Amino acid sequence: MATLVLTVIGDDRAGLVDALAGPIADNGGNWDRSHMARLAGKFAGIVVVTLPDGHVDALAASLEGVQAQGLLDVRIAIAASDGPVDTASLLQLHLIGQDRPGIIREVASALAQREISIEELETSTISAPMSAEQLFEATASLRLPVGADLEALQRALEDIANELMVDLDVTPLPSHERG
Repeated sequence: MATLVLTVIGDDRAGLVDALAGPIADNGGNWDRSHMARLAGKFAGIVVVTLPDGHVDALAASLEGVQAQGLLDVRIAIAASDGPVDTASLLQLHLIGQDRPGIIREVASALAQREISIEELETSTISAPMSAEQLFEATASLRLPVGADLEALQRALEDIANELMVDLDVTPLPSHERG
């Protein structure tokens, strides 16, 4: 079986998921996992698909037809094997504070310096309940390398939170959300 990662983007309108799901199913593929959203008038997403090895080229050709219709721009990547997952090294980061440029850059830089991988990242801006000012909110799943200094990470993130004046919490990822 082949595992593919499809990235898609197009002008938002009804029927886009169906236009993508049809060729996957028609080629014996299974829609395993996805994240999709309407962002700034565009429909964007990422989908993990498994299908028989011999059907990869046929799926690619079918998806070219979806592109030719002007529905979605689709990119296909062959996925690498993840291997066994060590769920003990997963953390959840939650950040909320007044929106300003550079928040993700500061946090991502601190994580990269410590070789911490961001497994998933979701961000949004919301209106504060009383003042209606824009708040930035981020939730991330993090994977720590073996031997990571959790206390040093916590200190670095606390420094960033104080500098940016945001609330930032890092906790072990709940077991039902792992792997």
